[in-house]
Amino acid sequence: MDLSSLIGSIVTVVFFITFLGILWWAYGGSRKARFEEDARIPFQETDDLPAGEQK
Repeated sequence: MDLSSLIGSIVTVVFFITFLGILWWAYGGSRKARFEEDARIPFQETDDLPAGEQK
């Protein structure tokens, strides 16, 4: 096993652990309410534009 193969293996393990961390963060129960609220943002009406004017 040469040095480049070892470094490649270490980088692969680090990226896999990072991926698992992102999954844990995204699907963690403590953030569910926030994500559900954020998912409803496109369906909320906004009152900041004058009547009849759209972006």
